[in-house]
Amino acid sequence: MADQSYYSPSFKKPQDVLRMRKKRARSEAVRRSAPAASSGSAGADIRPFSPGPRLHTQTPAGGGMKRRNPFASIENTSNSPMKRTRSGSTAGDGEQPGERGGQPEEPVSFSKGQLLFEDDVFEAENSTPTLKTPEAPDVHSESRLEVCREYPADWSLKTRALVTSPQSFSWAEHPKAQEEAQGLSLHCRAEYTPLPQNIQDPRSCAELRCGFQQCLQYWQHPSLPWLSLFPRIRAERSFSGKSTPWAQDAALQQSLMSEWSLSLTSLYSLLKAKLCPYFYLCSYQFTVLFRAAGLSGAKGITALLSPTTRGLREAMKADGIEFSLPLLEEKRKSKENSSSHLNTDSQPTDKDEESSTLTPEYSDKEDEQEDEDDDECLSWLKEMGVQDKIKKPDAISIKLRKEHDEVRLDHRPESVVLVEGSNTFTLINFLINCKSLVAAAGPQAGFPPTLLAPTAFRGATLHTLKARSVNVKTQVRTGYQDVCSLEVTGPIMPHALHTLTQLLRPAQKGGFSMALYTHEPSAVLNVPVTKTSESDGQGNVLEELSRCGLQQHTVQQLTEQATLGKSALRHLDMRDYSYSWRS
Repeated sequence: MADQSYYSPSFKKPQDVLRMRKKRARSEAVRRSAPAASSGSAGADIRPFSPGPRLHTQTPAGGGMKRRNPFASIENTSNSPMKRTRSGSTAGDGEQPGERGGQPEEPVSFSKGQLLFEDDVFEAENSTPTLKTPEAPDVHSESRLEVCREYPADWSLKTRALVTSPQSFSWAEHPKAQEEAQGLSLHCRAEYTPLPQNIQDPRSCAELRCGFQQCLQYWQHPSLPWLSLFPRIRAERSFSGKSTPWAQDAALQQSLMSEWSLSLTSLYSLLKAKLCPYFYLCSYQFTVLFRAAGLSGAKGITALLSPTTRGLREAMKADGIEFSLPLLEEKRKSKENSSSHLNTDSQPTDKDEESSTLTPEYSDKEDEQEDEDDDECLSWLKEMGVQDKIKKPDAISIKLRKEHDEVRLDHRPESVVLVEGSNTFTLINFLINCKSLVAAAGPQAGFPPTLLAPTAFRGATLHTLKARSVNVKTQVRTGYQDVCSLEVTGPIMPHALHTLTQLLRPAQKGGFSMALYTHEPSAVLNVPVTKTSESDGQGNVLEELSRCGLQQHTVQQLTEQATLGKSALRHLDMRDYSYSWRS
C-alpha cells in the first residue's frame, strides 16, 4: 500500500469473500429444498447471462458448479450492473430471480443475497440505483437551461426549408379548391384567421389548411413562366438554353425597364406609407433590402445593399448618396476601444461620435489625418539630421495602397452598405438610372432585376411557394422509425418563415426540426442598423405598421433589432413549444 495510485476502493478482504461464499451456499441450499414445480419448467435453464451457470438447477452438494467464463465481458450482458442501474429495476430480497408472478421473464437484477458469482460481488455492491450515468444528466440539464418562446428575425432570403417531425404532415397535402381559394383571398385582403388553441386533428382543421396556403403566397416582378427569376446572382445556368427574346431587341429591353421602374416606384411609395413592410431587389450582382420605418429598430426607412464593389460605392458617392459601412465601423470602434483601454490616460473625444456615419467627405478627412500623421512621424528624423537618408513614400504609392484596401472589400460581407432616411429615395433614382444594374452580356443581358414583396404592388404577379410532404423510415438503434418531412422551396422571405413556424407549432404538437438553406449573398443583411439605446422607446411602431399586411406577431418579431450579424439561421428546432437555433 505504499503507492496509493494502485489502490482500488472496491478491494475486498479474504474474510469478506469467504462470508459471501457462505451466504451463497445457504441460498443455494434453500433453493434446492424448494419444490421443483414452483420454479417452472420454462425458467429452469435461465442464466443471468450466457457464460454463467444455470438458475434453478440441481447441483451436487459437494460443489460441482460450473464456473463463470473469465473471458466474458460482464458489461455486455443483460444482467450487468451498469444496465441494472440504467433500467432502474432491481429485484427484492424475497423475489426469486428469473420469474415474476409465476411466469418466466428475462433475467433481472439480483440483490446482494442472491449473487451467484464471486467476480460479481465487487461490481454489484458498487452498482446502486442512485448511481448516475455520465450521459443521462447532461441532456436534461441542457433542455432546462434553454427555453425560448421566439427566435430572432432572419432578414436573409431562403431558397429551401426542410421540416421533419414525428407527427404527420397530412394537413399540408392536397388542399381542396375551397381551401386554396380562401387562402388566396385572405392573402390578397391581408386578413388572418386565428387558429384554435387545441388542434386535435390537423387534417380536418380548415383554418390550419387555409393558413398554410396563405403563407405560401408572395408577389414578384417581372414574371416569366419558363424562367426561374430567383436567385439572380450566379444564375447563368438557369438562363442558359432558355428563350430570351429581349437579348437582341433594344426596344423590348426599354419596355421591360420602363415597367420595372414603375413597379419599383410603386413599392417605394407603399413602403413610405407603411402599407408594405419591406421588399427585395435582386440583381445579377447584388441584393438590396428596403425596410419601412420601425423595422429592425430603425427610426426611418433603411436600405441594405450587398455585396458591393469600389466602383459602385464611388458611383453612389458621385450621386450624393450618403451611406455607411456598418461592419467596418464596428471593427474600427472595437479597435479604438481596445486602444483606449491600453492608453488609460487618454480622454474620450467627439470624434468617436462623429464616426458613426460615413459621408463622401469622410475618406478625404481620413486621408488628411493620415498625411498629418506621416509628417509627425518623420519630424523626429529631421531633428536627427537623417531625413535625407530615409525614403519617404510618395503620394502615388500612398494612394495605391489605400485603393488596394478599398478594392479588397469587394464582393465580401464587409462591403455591405447602409443607406438611411431620405437618402433611400436618392438610391431609388440611382438604381433606376444605373446602367450597371442590368447585365450587358451573358444570359441575363438586358433583363431587369427581380422584385420580391409580401404585399401586392403595381405590375406584380402572385406566386406560390412549392410545398410537398414525404414520409420516410429512418434507421435507429432498435429498428426503423417513421419520420415525416415537409419541403418548401422558393424565395422564402422573413414573414413567410415566421408564419410557417406559427402554423407548425400547434399542428406538430410543439415538436419539429427545420433545416434552412440560405441564399448566401443575403446572409449579411442581418447586420444591426441601430444602437440598442436608439431602438428603445418605440411603443407606437406596432400601431403604425398595423396596415402593412402582416400578422401582429410577425410584425413584432421584425421590429426587434437584428442580432445575427453576418450569419443567418441554418437550423431551427422546437421541443416542448420552445425554440433552439443554430446559425
